[in-house]
Amino acid sequence: MTRRDPVTVSPVIPAVANMLLGCLWTFSVFAGWGFEAFCGSGESPDRCMDRLGVVSTLSGLFAILAACCTAAALLPPLIRRYPEKSLLLIGGATASWLIALGVLYVGGLVGR
Repeated sequence: MTRRDPVTVSPVIPAVANMLLGCLWTFSVFAGWGFEAFCGSGESPDRCMDRLGVVSTLSGLFAILAACCTAAALLPPLIRRYPEKSLLLIGGATASWLIALGVLYVGGLVGR
């Protein structure tokens, strides 16, 4: 029987995925994508902006957590000494970005 060495994943690959999720969240909140997606033609713009402001604030809590986890995971001493902890932080950041986007999406649909 042959013995296989464990496969290591470079932390750069999931970090790039996290940055893309962060860009999607940023554009949805700050570039008007959320307004275009979740504000109907029959709803007043002021009411919709108030609703999206609350949803964006709640979603922003998870986005801040995700950004902090991504930044901590990419610290060079952590990557060199503890690569498995770095990947755990990256995984936590990915989960936080997905929760932030989910809160934004569900919150936008529920208020519609």
